[in-house]
Amino acid sequence: MKNITLAIDEETLTLGREYAKRHNMSFNALVRKSVEKTVKKTAKGWLVDLFQEMDKDNVSSQGKKWTRAELYRG
Repeated sequence: MKNITLAIDEETLTLGREYAKRHNMSFNALVRKSVEKTVKKTAKGWLVDLFQEMDKDNVSSQGKKWTRAELYRG
């Protein structure tokens, strides 16, 4: 793996470190993951990522069912 030097403003760096800490990762891992997600996206990869993120949140629909009209309503 190659090392790089990154210039970033102080506020973004601070916020990034706080975000990474809340998600139990290093800032370096956060940047790496963000770049990988940005450049390695595939046509269906975003959908897989979306479902993985939803699974992590442990949110339940509590049995609620939606109609097609409700799902397509903007």
